[in-house]
Amino acid sequence: MDDQIPFDSADRDLEVLVGFDGSEQARSALDFAADEARRRGSGLTVVTAYAAPGAFYANLASMPHEADDAGKAAARATLEEAAEIVKDHPGPLTFRSAKGDATGVLVDASGKAKLVVVGSRGRGGFAGRVLGSVASGLPAHSRCPTVVVPRRERADGSSDSAPAAGRGPVVAGVDGSEQSRLVLRTAARQAERLGTALRVFVAMPLLDEWTYWYPTYSDDHVSVEERRVELEGMVEDRIAPLRAEHPDLEIEVVVEVGNSIELLAEQSRDAPLTVLGTRGRGTVKSALLGSVSRGVLHGAGGPVMVVPAHPDQG
Repeated sequence: MDDQIPFDSADRDLEVLVGFDGSEQARSALDFAADEARRRGSGLTVVTAYAAPGAFYANLASMPHEADDAGKAAARATLEEAAEIVKDHPGPLTFRSAKGDATGVLVDASGKAKLVVVGSRGRGGFAGRVLGSVASGLPAHSRCPTVVVPRRERADGSSDSAPAAGRGPVVAGVDGSEQSRLVLRTAARQAERLGTALRVFVAMPLLDEWTYWYPTYSDDHVSVEERRVELEGMVEDRIAPLRAEHPDLEIEVVVEVGNSIELLAEQSRDAPLTVLGTRGRGTVKSALLGSVSRGVLHGAGGPVMVVPAHPDQG
């Protein structure tokens, strides 16, 4: 196992990368990443981060090396745990560690990866938080698509970290923004890899929001259902090129009226994957991660992929 990660290569040779800290949710992320690497026929890289305990020293000469040694030993033990979990993985495996903050390490590594996978909370997460700091910060800064694997809520109110594999179609949450095209292409490839259909999902704005998003629309006498059908037709027109590019992929368009975060979170519960962009129409341009993507990550019932707003590598 490598002790350190060299992140200076121009190639994306880390391929499918998963952050692993030994937590139960990290195990779920590792399972998801291993399955994804197998489907892609690509390598799997398992990464863990470690940090030396904070302390103050009078000068550099008085700074001990033992802390770094302890961090490296803990990281190696964590990677050995991961290696045992994926010992039967059929593809290439790489195990690497890096000193530093886990989010920063994974952001740096994402520049060499085609996909990064993390659990929604790790060992450092507070029990009351839905998302840990890595799952909150990584999608906003990652240089490749990021998948966050959430907890599964049981009927009795308890939870575990291994969401049941959704049997429905891959869901692409779109809103007509420029980034939606990238989301659609990424989601179509994922649906083909998973051998399932693609659902293009649009949350239709409520009546008082309609003219804000669609300024050219002015007929206030049209019913909600008529507006929904009209929007469905607009989406169908826009995805015609996608149907041509993926003739064997079953694609359906679903338009529902209501809050986009709540509707997409509900859609994610039966989806093997829900694909979103980092930003959409409703986000301030200076924001790194839009309110919808952030909200869905907090409430998702299944794995969510966030696609950055630049040419994808997935």
